Amino acid sequence: MTVQRARQQAGEHGRPNPIGDFLRAHRARITPDQAGIPSYGTVRRVPGLRREELAQLAGVSVNYYVRLEQGEAMNPSAGIITALARALNLDDDATGYLHHVAGTAQPTQDPTAAAESEAGMTFTFDRIVEHLPGTAAMTLSATNDVLSCNGVARALFFAHLTDAGPWNTHRLLFTDPYTRNLYRHWQEEASLAVASLRFHAASAPDDAAVRALVGELCVTSSEFARLWAEHPVRRCTRGSKHLLHPDLGDLHVEYQILHAPDGDGRRLLLHTAPPGSPTADALHRLA
Repeated sequence: MTVQRARQQAGEHGRPNPIGDFLRAHRARITPDQAGIPSYGTVRRVPGLRREELAQLAGVSVNYYVRLEQGEAMNPSAGIITALARALNLDDDATGYLHHVAGTAQPTQDPTAAAESEAGMTFTFDRIVEHLPGTAAMTLSATNDVLSCNGVARALFFAHLTDAGPWNTHRLLFTDPYTRNLYRHWQEEASLAVASLRFHAASAPDDAAVRALVGELCVTSSEFARLWAEHPVRRCTRGSKHLLHPDLGDLHVEYQILHAPDGDGRRLLLHTAPPGSPTADALHRLA
């Protein structure tokens, strides 16, 4: 790697450069046709946008954009970040992430969380998971450590584990063969997990646990390292999963994630199935 390339990745002064890393990854991903730039049949050396093209689309000077991507331009305005996000066709999650790493996101506080804090109360999910029959429920930390789970969730996802935990669903997904085989569409699940972790990393840039987990998985899993380098971003809230359980066979579960109101990253992850479906019957048998 050349000195210039190293500076681009780490910043001119050796500092981390999350804005530049993100912009480069997404600039390389969007084609001129997607950005509305005519190619006139010319042969391009790279499939994505050039720096000059992205700067023009965003309405900023080429010099400023180059400095921003290389980590030399500090404190960009919210307007510039919004313009870059629009030029890159970013969705709401990726746009929010870019504002977070650029320091232009407006801090918000859940009014419920503020009221609980003033009353000296601490919100907890731990008691909830035990009162959801027919639902595979678990409480996750910001980095997806399993803080608690009910019997259905344990039988569905963790029956093969003999240690007492705490388990980490990201670590299991990338390093545990049983967990990998549990997901029929593992690649899709892996991409979603990395995108979710990066979304949290932006909202908690000083979280040592996030840095430790990312560093560990980049070393132990080449697939995680590749996905992390692509800078996917998504805040997971709901969806579906197709599981291949060794005892129950094909299961189609729907999941929903509820976030703790105090904003510390804890979440309640619920897996359910439509009433009367074969999967719902299987979950009730586990209960």
